[in-house]
Amino acid sequence: MKEVYRLFLDAVKASLEKISVNWQDDISPEEWTQLFSLFDLHGILPMGYNAVYGCPAAKTAETVLLPYKRRAMQSVMIQTVKTDEFLKLINSLKGEGVTPCVLKGIVCRSLYPLPDLRRSGDEDILVSSDGFFRLHDAMVRYGMYTEDDVNSGDFEITYIKKGSPLKIEVHTSLFSPDSQAYGHFNGLFDGICGRLITADVNGTHICTLGHTDHLLYLICHAFKHFIHSGVGIRQVCDIVLYANRFGAFIDWDCVWEKCRQIRADVFAEAVFCIGRKYLTFDPVKSGYIEHRESRDVNYEGLLEDILCAGIYGGSELSRKHSSNMTLNAFSAANKGEKAGNGVYSSIFLPLSEMRSRYKCTYLEKFPFMLPVAWAGRICKYGKEVIVSRCGGKHNGTSEAVRIGRKRIALMRKYGIIKKMQQANFTDMATKPSARIPRGGLLTCRIKAWSGAGSLAEAAKIPGGVEGVERGFRFEVQGVVRVTAAL
Repeated sequence: MKEVYRLFLDAVKASLEKISVNWQDDISPEEWTQLFSLFDLHGILPMGYNAVYGCPAAKTAETVLLPYKRRAMQSVMIQTVKTDEFLKLINSLKGEGVTPCVLKGIVCRSLYPLPDLRRSGDEDILVSSDGFFRLHDAMVRYGMYTEDDVNSGDFEITYIKKGSPLKIEVHTSLFSPDSQAYGHFNGLFDGICGRLITADVNGTHICTLGHTDHLLYLICHAFKHFIHSGVGIRQVCDIVLYANRFGAFIDWDCVWEKCRQIRADVFAEAVFCIGRKYLTFDPVKSGYIEHRESRDVNYEGLLEDILCAGIYGGSELSRKHSSNMTLNAFSAANKGEKAGNGVYSSIFLPLSEMRSRYKCTYLEKFPFMLPVAWAGRICKYGKEVIVSRCGGKHNGTSEAVRIGRKRIALMRKYGIIKKMQQANFTDMATKPSARIPRGGLLTCRIKAWSGAGSLAEAAKIPGGVEGVERGFRFEVQGVVRVTAAL
């Protein structure tokens, strides 16, 4: 591990423990610059500065650290205003009989020893489609507004307030239903409205997800960003602190079962392993060790990816552009198919993805204009590459493909994308020569269809018909495809 990464992780852990690092050896100005660039990249500049400014090594570098001190103080002041403004908004909404569900942000921030050191770009609110316009009207009366056309069917609408740093994202579902990669994650949270709880934040009672649902959502949200272009250390901290604080109230078996359904179980294990080795995760206190064998998964690849990615994988343009390769590969794996060409899939996205991810709203009314949207995307991509190269950065197409392939290999390593194994037979009475592995694909040519149960039995799927109910998908397209979720 690079020395700057070791220093970075030491500082993050110290911040979570509300202590200062004890670095005695001199650190060069170049190393300080690299370290604070990492804090910036991961959106934790105030946390990082607070953890290091009092150590002996920092006393000899006060001039180098001064600009970061100013920025950290400014960030904390802005976050304090945003937190206060958000709680006033919640109280105003409650006064009008509107109680939306608050996600992540302020809930996670309240778990930190010094909450306002943990920055939030925006606050997230979940509301049903039926209750959307009631919430919208109440927010407008408070002074919030949106620059986009409002539609209760939209997955995400952004609100801002004039003269205020407050930014609100209102969601009508936890994940975009139009996403081919993770739209099905919403199914993990069926019946969520019946499991909401109330939490106290600075004396204000807010409605939020139940503890099991919230931890699962934090994991799924981090997983979503991982299969995009990457996840940063701040999201790992959120997961670790939430599990430590509320572990006794979490149904861990439920969390692992649902993670397994979306092939995020090994990813989650690696996150908790990183939390235990480098942060403050306590597997005993959280109850984790009672429901999951305490084992060391190979977390090094994920840790390297996290450190390079920064917050939401935004460290460089080539990494952002590579997300289309990883999303395409994950989507293909969900359908039991082979991923397409990397460059092609990065440019020519399907209609639903262009409409939801890239805000091409005109495609709602004019879907035949999809080629125009592709052309616009190519032009925008070309501009970004030119600007990036003029700035001396290497963010071309070849680099995006290289990063994409490396990250797809990492996804295979964690079982997120699995190689398909096929076995063919011509009659239901013929047994396949080998069992289906986890996530495997069995293609069966049959003379007569006699139901999912008998096919499951013939294919030796664990659990028979029950196994089918637990996650197998059947599609009849000339051949029968059985995609095992176990």
